[in-house]
Amino acid sequence: RDHMRDAPPRSAAPRRRGELFALAALALVLLAQLFFGERAALAADARVRPLVAGACGALGCSVPAWHEPAAFTMLARDVIAVPDRPGVLRVQASFRNDARWAQPWPALVLTLADANGRILGSRRFLPRDYLGPEPHPALLQPGQAGQIAFDLVEPAPDVVAFDFRFE
Repeated sequence: RDHMRDAPPRSAAPRRRGELFALAALALVLLAQLFFGERAALAADARVRPLVAGACGALGCSVPAWHEPAAFTMLARDVIAVPDRPGVLRVQASFRNDARWAQPWPALVLTLADANGRILGSRRFLPRDYLGPEPHPALLQPGQAGQIAFDLVEPAPDVVAFDFRFE
């Protein structure tokens, strides 16, 4: 016991620095886990997306595609009867991606109505429904326009009005 009293006191500074370094490293690991786990939600916010995309570019992670259906601008649209095919309607539309970032082709909701405004049919078309089997780019770049055309069976003979909505 006497020899312990005679020993010079050991400095706690190196030990404290090691603890602080370990604490900082654990905090960085926690932040990284939070970032990787929440990057999709963070990337959905237009204010934070550039930072998330930059960080993922540096770290090699991916950011989900931008999704802003309201940023699609309808340029032209039409639903017409196909002359040589009774009971078939041809749907044609062109639209542009006015979002700041590229985004996937939108889902298209088409509603058909009669002269009194009564809805005769409504359907949600996914890109695979209206693009067909041809290969198409997965994303529409900012400012890029897309054209679609497809046929569908007329739900009733009185269709005179139509409405398009993007989702």
